[in-house]
Amino acid sequence: MAIKADHSGHRARMKRRFLENGVDNFHPHEVLEMLLYYAVPMKDTNDLAIRLITHFGSFSAVLDAPIDLLMEFGLTENQATYLKLLPQACRLYLDDMSNSPQKIITKEHIAPYLINKFVGRTEECVLLLLMDRKCKELFCGVISSGSFDTSELSVRKIIDLSLRYGAVYAILAHNHPDGVALPSNADISATRNIAAALHLIRVKLVDHYVIADNDCVSMRDSDIRFLSS
Repeated sequence: MAIKADHSGHRARMKRRFLENGVDNFHPHEVLEMLLYYAVPMKDTNDLAIRLITHFGSFSAVLDAPIDLLMEFGLTENQATYLKLLPQACRLYLDDMSNSPQKIITKEHIAPYLINKFVGRTEECVLLLLMDRKCKELFCGVISSGSFDTSELSVRKIIDLSLRYGAVYAILAHNHPDGVALPSNADISATRNIAAALHLIRVKLVDHYVIADNDCVSMRDSDIRFLSS
């Protein structure tokens, strides 16, 4: 008769190891294993974590996988929802850490600031950042979902928000979830139309950033000129 492996105390040892040393010395599947403790009780989650990472390709790919694919893999809706919550919570954490009513937007920190805004987003989104004359943030939020150059992006909405907050400067950012951080010709054309519309209400479009993973490309630094320049 086969002897069943004794996993008693394994979870306690893993938790103690984390509390003493953090996750720096953990393998990705071990971190996922521990996260699954809170969604999959009373079962060995090590094998499940390994199979998930092997199937989807990486730790981040598991968390970014569509909920229906996670469920097709065998997770319950509650378990899949839990995994989908994690990157969204990370974005909120990063955003909250940098949130301050006195925050001044500078060229030096704008790229990581914007990259954090797209953590956990698996569809293309457009973000608008509005600032006053001293470059203090007035508004920052997602204003559209879908391709940047589609009709879903309302120039009227950008104008309305700029007027509502009394903005002097504006920055746009959008992500390419499955691509590279390079603007398309359609992106450039749409950006110039927005810059021209903002120019009419005396708001300067400072830049437009394209983001993919941890890469962030500035259109202005790429020598792409806007009509309001």
